[in-house]
Amino acid sequence: MTLADLPIRDELRGSEPYGAPQLDVPVALNTNENSYPVPEQVVEAIVAAVRAEAAGLNRYPDREAVALRDGLARYVGHGLTVHNLWAANGSNEVLQQLLQVFGGPGRTALGFTPAYSMHPILATGTGTAWVDGRRKADFSVDAENAAADVRKHDPDIVFLCSPNNPTGTALGLDVVDAVLAESRGMVVVDEAYAEFARPGTPSALSRLGASPRLVVTRTMSKAFALAGARLGYLAADPAVIDAVRLVRLPYHLSALTQAAARAALAHADALLATVEAIKQQRDRIVDELTARGLDVVPSDANFVLFGGVGDQKTVWRRVLDEGVLIRDVGLPGYLRVTAGTPAETDAFLAALDAALRDKEQKPA
Repeated sequence: MTLADLPIRDELRGSEPYGAPQLDVPVALNTNENSYPVPEQVVEAIVAAVRAEAAGLNRYPDREAVALRDGLARYVGHGLTVHNLWAANGSNEVLQQLLQVFGGPGRTALGFTPAYSMHPILATGTGTAWVDGRRKADFSVDAENAAADVRKHDPDIVFLCSPNNPTGTALGLDVVDAVLAESRGMVVVDEAYAEFARPGTPSALSRLGASPRLVVTRTMSKAFALAGARLGYLAADPAVIDAVRLVRLPYHLSALTQAAARAALAHADALLATVEAIKQQRDRIVDELTARGLDVVPSDANFVLFGGVGDQKTVWRRVLDEGVLIRDVGLPGYLRVTAGTPAETDAFLAALDAALRDKEQKPA
């Protein structure tokens, strides 16, 4: 029997599961992880917190994760409280819960692709129809076009990304305001990479008081270097938290995950100390690739999208041959690289130079 023989839903037939290649390479720069390990003092704090929970694992965890949500509220600021925060197993579960409660059969989600590829996948998984909005040639989204797309499609949920994955572009609050003004449904601003934004880049958190239909999602996977812990969260009006609780699985967030995340939040300064170093490497990559004559998209994230490479699949493979794994995001002529350590940037640039030399030397 094959997958095609199973009685799966029609809209899932022919689909591919989400996932970047997980290869054993010297330099992995394809999944936007934080290249810096968790500092030893934070490791010790997490281990102690998890150990303290271990004896009580015969009991279910706090299904409301109150202490964790309180810590998240204090971290994000903006006058938010525990009643404005919700947490789950990565921001993907948060997004799925939002689609479960506000999307579903007969409802529509609108996004502006290229954007985070899990948005349409999660929409399909919840039976929510997906429609694409418009990005400009430079991958930006402007307020006028975004509002027009909302009027045209009348979606139940709008997904905005700032900074956007895979382009790294951030949104002005005028876009968020315009979409909120035109939309009758929920507006979700995915800010998974917000900590890496350049100075002056606004956060939609500052707009939460303006509308109960606005939701801002974030993660501890990137800036906090906790991708393996799987902790994402949202900030919204308390009524949104109540709505999400209608669809959450019982005790969805384990006691161990909650303990690890609380310990990490208590050491936020130590964990976030690498953010500036990563931003420096991001800006270095932008400068270096621009100097090579490539089409580089300005980035407010911990990665850089660049074009002008010709057949991106061939260049991707040649870079991989040099021991460096970057990401082919499916945009013709473009590739994406995560900003890591200085040594990783050195390796990437050397590998890319080798790939570009091969391309130039190859007979037409």
